[in-house]
Amino acid sequence: MDLLALVDFNHVARHGGVGRAARATGRPKATLSRHVVALESSLQMRLFERGARSLKLTEEGKALHERTSMLLHEIDETAGAIARGGASVRGRLRISAPLLFSQAAMGKLAAGFVLKHPEVRLEVVAEDRPVDMVEEGIDLVIRVNPAPDANLIGRIFLRDRLVVVAPPGLAAGGATAVPAVVRGAGHEGMTWNVVTPDGKATIDVAPVLSLTSLFMVRDAVRAGVGAAQLPLSLASHDLATGSLVSWGELDAPGIALWALYPSRRLLSARVSAFLDYLKEAFPMGTPEELAACIAG
Repeated sequence: MDLLALVDFNHVARHGGVGRAARATGRPKATLSRHVVALESSLQMRLFERGARSLKLTEEGKALHERTSMLLHEIDETAGAIARGGASVRGRLRISAPLLFSQAAMGKLAAGFVLKHPEVRLEVVAEDRPVDMVEEGIDLVIRVNPAPDANLIGRIFLRDRLVVVAPPGLAAGGATAVPAVVRGAGHEGMTWNVVTPDGKATIDVAPVLSLTSLFMVRDAVRAGVGAAQLPLSLASHDLATGSLVSWGELDAPGIALWALYPSRRLLSARVSAFLDYLKEAFPMGTPEELAACIAG
């Protein structure tokens, strides 16, 4: 495949026509048209539907544009960074991050990153839903315990674990179930299995308050409503001051936060810089480091 023909095809696709692409890029219309035709010939498929006054991408053309435009952009950026000697990182960086992590830490992290890299235009979207990174223009996603995905690669940058916490005056165990603050609905007749310094224990709980945010859950436990499961990073300050007490760690898999990007893309300078920044912010990747970030 002719790389220059692919570049010119993307110019035409991006600008919606040969004339517009020629005006935007300064390249001759005849050259753009010739390269698009040559690319269609080499692929043996139509990339555009040609009308009297319009040019519209076919489904094949749309797929090719979506798959190659970002790659070509990253090649161009990589070449530019090499030419500049890697002196600066610039351009747009769009990140999708979970709501809880965004509320707890992303504001501070994002601010520190743009202060370090002022030529980067950073956009953070806080959401828990799965995203289509190509379709939605996402460069990096942060996810909690993500399912394996062959289309994504990345690294764990933080680990956390769940602890059962309660107001100091509330006792665990006994004949009756413990009042509990839970996240979400459908928790009737539940038990919590915890690991304590003395071994394992089972706590019968009766939900008395259901909330959608772990920050709200923490505030309700602080107010004395009942016990709750919280990430250690979110509860550690209250545990240190004695305003909450720990009944043990939840006997469950730990929490791992991953930074992920598409495996088919080159690792852009902006994504690489943000991954390095996460490593600087959380060098050991511990709950205590996240707690310090939240408290600071």
